[in-house]
Amino acid sequence: MIAAQDCVTSALRTLLHKQPLSTGKVRLAWDVTVGRSMARVTCASLSAEGVLAVHVPDPHWAREIYRSTGLITSRLNLLLGNGVVKKLDVTIHTPR
Repeated sequence: MIAAQDCVTSALRTLLHKQPLSTGKVRLAWDVTVGRSMARVTCASLSAEGVLAVHVPDPHWAREIYRSTGLITSRLNLLLGNGVVKKLDVTIHTPR
């Protein structure tokens, strides 16, 4: 038996693989990778060099991302393509 999560991830990977790398593709992959709660409080963008800039509102979320960097990077690369995300750069950005 195959878990539903594995089926969804596989289908999404197949669909995203056929699309060119874009801001929307990166946002969708980020949202799916980190989940609704973290996606709601973060903003992520990918540079041409493969650095994913992640803006978080406070140190708590920065710690959560740093703690899961390996897992986040591997899942993003599964969805976006092998080696697309080379590094995460987390910045605490408090609104003024």
